[in-house]
Amino acid sequence: MKVVVDLNRCQAYAQCIYAAPGHFALHGREALVYDPSPDETARGEIERAIHACPVRAITAYPDTADAAAGEAR
Repeated sequence: MKVVVDLNRCQAYAQCIYAAPGHFALHGREALVYDPSPDETARGEIERAIHACPVRAITAYPDTADAAAGEAR
């Protein structure tokens, strides 16, 4: 899975941090840091963070490289 946060849109409301604390954090007062490639096991938390963001700055999509590797097995 790939996670992208539009840092220009993000207003540091920090709702994603409450929804997925292991994947999002504030560095300082307003600088969001996040895990851009969490495992699939984190999907539920990431989806909660996406829905919790009041400005809809978070997007997640399948990692096509992982999907292709799974099909090749």
